[in-house]
Amino acid sequence: MNPLNFLNDKFLGNTIESYVWFFGILLLGLILKKFLTKIITRTIYSIFRRYGKSVGAEQFLNLMNRPFQLFIMIGIFYFAFDRLVFPTEWKLVPENQFGIRLVIFRLFEGAIVFSITWIALRTIDFIGLVFLVRAQKTESKMDDQLVTFAKEAVKVIGVVIGFFVLIGLVFNLNVVSLVTGLGIGGLAFALAAKETLENLLGSFTLFIDKPFVVGDSIRVGSTEGKVESIGFRSTRIRALDRMIVIVPNKKMTDAELINDTERISRRANFTIGLVYQTTEAQLRTIIKEIRNVLREQELIEPEPIVRFKTFGPSSIEIVIIFHALTPAMADFLKLQEEINFSIMNIVKRNGSDFSYPTSVFYLKKEDNNPEKSSAE
Repeated sequence: MNPLNFLNDKFLGNTIESYVWFFGILLLGLILKKFLTKIITRTIYSIFRRYGKSVGAEQFLNLMNRPFQLFIMIGIFYFAFDRLVFPTEWKLVPENQFGIRLVIFRLFEGAIVFSITWIALRTIDFIGLVFLVRAQKTESKMDDQLVTFAKEAVKVIGVVIGFFVLIGLVFNLNVVSLVTGLGIGGLAFALAAKETLENLLGSFTLFIDKPFVVGDSIRVGSTEGKVESIGFRSTRIRALDRMIVIVPNKKMTDAELINDTERISRRANFTIGLVYQTTEAQLRTIIKEIRNVLREQELIEPEPIVRFKTFGPSSIEIVIIFHALTPAMADFLKLQEEINFSIMNIVKRNGSDFSYPTSVFYLKKEDNNPEKSSAE
């Protein structure tokens, strides 16, 4: 008696041997999944090696790891389930008629299309990284912006193609007729996607007008920070608190936008108040010395303004206005700090002082002597 005869026993229309093959293929696939993924991705990377050296193989493997694992698992499940058949007593309809067989087959096709589309999108990401690294080596920042914009545009096209392939293959629809029908309903689609289209037009406006490029420090509305990327729908800004702020491109074109990177100087305009005990001679000397200190600074434009402005409620006010040729905020604050220290020394050296709000009350003593009052 052969001890392996039990493998020919049937359960739910399949032999024990078929179930062993089914679970064996699944187990072997799960064990070899990562290994097979690495082999396939490295083989594909060899095609891009000449152009992708600047990015590296590890980056390619990281991008392709999950989509290829999904693709391999779909293939493993296909080969595993191919060892099994549905029980005849279930009386299932053929695959060309609606039923469990058709649904499972369509789901399998949909999963294949999804995984291939995912792989294609990750390939576009890698190619975009290659071009972005090359663009960053140039002095112009315009090509950095162009690479990001083009990458997202191609990805959108890839998603649209994958969607039409999915509905055409899985749902057995005529894609040409569907596209023609979309032309008839184009107006309704445009109204439904109004904001998306506005952001898309905003991205084209930003690309054509070039009010800023990647790396510029800008202020738009209440957001201030450095531009990290300009996308198909929105712009990513690294705010001053290091948080990422995503601003729709429509708002970038509609709101008042200030590009701090394009500025060539910063303006200082402030007032100092001196005590009223300051004499005219002291005041003239203080104004003259402050003006000389500003003129000696190389980073300050010629002819700064230092004038006796007005008589304040509790101080003699001097207005100080100058333009510093330091677009960077940190350099500007450092220069202003040095000037402030110099002003303090000038005021103290000339025997004056800074004022602060004060109030003076005069008390009149009343005379309550009745004899003096009657004598008068």
